[in-house]
Amino acid sequence: MAIIKWEPFPDFDRFFEDFGSVGFPQMPKMGWDLAIDVYEDGNDVVAKMNLPGIDPKNVDVTVEDAHLRIAGSRSEEKEEKKKQYYSKEIRRGSFERVVRLPHPVMEGKIKAEYQKGVLTVRMPKASQTKGNKIKIEEKE
Repeated sequence: MAIIKWEPFPDFDRFFEDFGSVGFPQMPKMGWDLAIDVYEDGNDVVAKMNLPGIDPKNVDVTVEDAHLRIAGSRSEEKEEKKKQYYSKEIRRGSFERVVRLPHPVMEGKIKAEYQKGVLTVRMPKASQTKGNKIKIEEKE
């Protein structure tokens, strides 16, 4: 008779996979897709974020202390009692994403545009200084 090694972890994984399909939405479906692309384009640092179905009036973009902050909300639609929902996965409410910028930017010249569900923030790079020599004053 052959001895079969019992490996409990695949059983646990299968249990939780099955548990997720029984009535509880799995985690990726529950959250916001807050992925953001940050890259350099010439003399600009550019950030792109997908925000489909969100009114750009409900989005705030700020840059402070070398961090880009994008925050906003998707308002709750009035749920109609006539509809029988089989699945309701579209996330409502507020969101926020903060990313550290790879380069200093000129905060007064930042431009943001929203087109076809994509928010693009263009931030001109600030000239990077290597430090200032400080003159010491002599006092008597």
